[in-house]
Amino acid sequence: MISQKAKYALRALLALARAGDRGLVTAEIAETQTIPRKFLEQILLDLKRVGIVHSRRGKFGGYYLLKPADNITFGEVLRLIDGPIAPLPCLSRIAYRRCDDCRSEQNCEIRRVFAHVAQSARDVLDRTTIADALTSPGKAEALADYSTQPA
Repeated sequence: MISQKAKYALRALLALARAGDRGLVTAEIAETQTIPRKFLEQILLDLKRVGIVHSRRGKFGGYYLLKPADNITFGEVLRLIDGPIAPLPCLSRIAYRRCDDCRSEQNCEIRRVFAHVAQSARDVLDRTTIADALTSPGKAEALADYSTQPA
């Protein structure tokens, strides 16, 4: 499950992508996306720190996408906000940790099954961009269908 913070981050990025060059102020994003303003400000600062959005002050101020929407993947945002995309610590690419009760990763049936789950999820999330979500509502579903087909 993704966190509420990750959902808010994705909703804010989708709103900024829709706004394009006109950008949006925090209050406008908070109101239209039903996100608590203080929480949204923290999220936007996190996204700004890693170079996904930028802000401008003044008459034409607000938040804007720094990276094109077709270069921002759901996977990138989820990793930034929630950390590794892995159902088990032994399957994490960036925060690997052997399971405390594991005798042998090579013989672990649970790990084998969840390795497929993790890979399928990563495939969909790393190939689906903010732009895809706006222009191709069925792309995530198509990727999910594709990734579950036997090889």
